[in-house]
Amino acid sequence: MKAVIQRVTNASVSVDGEIISNIGKGLCILIGIKREDSMEDMKYIVRKILNTKIFDGDNGKKWSASVMDKQYEILCISQFTLYHSLKGNRLDFHRAMPAQDSESFYNKFLTELSRNYKPELIKDGKFGAMMEVNIQNSGPVTLEIESPINSNNLNRSIEA
Repeated sequence: MKAVIQRVTNASVSVDGEIISNIGKGLCILIGIKREDSMEDMKYIVRKILNTKIFDGDNGKKWSASVMDKQYEILCISQFTLYHSLKGNRLDFHRAMPAQDSESFYNKFLTELSRNYKPELIKDGKFGAMMEVNIQNSGPVTLEIESPINSNNLNRSIEA
């Protein structure tokens, strides 16, 4: 699982020209889900989203507060293109989880995020829709976090 996290002053997502979600200060997060992702991957990403020190603290100290510390909002956007590969100049998405599986996985991700934070501060786009995402990146600050590679294989080796 992969998250591209952007610290924002504000962000919104529109479908067919209509704003369906918007936030003020917080994080806009693009979420990619790969075929092999598990609940363990999801919990790792949720933990990193909520606890990474990406904001200035109340004392003005840089990189000392998380989104939870600041009680800021989060806007999540499902984005299968994060798991692309190039074959020449053609895009291939065979590493991304198929839509029929990834929609329920993404919804479980939103539930897990809500379970660990304030549900009223979590917004999202519309799964599978053509969306327009507007952000005002603060900093600019953009991070890419991916769940540990082969985490499923490591667990299988330990269990064996």
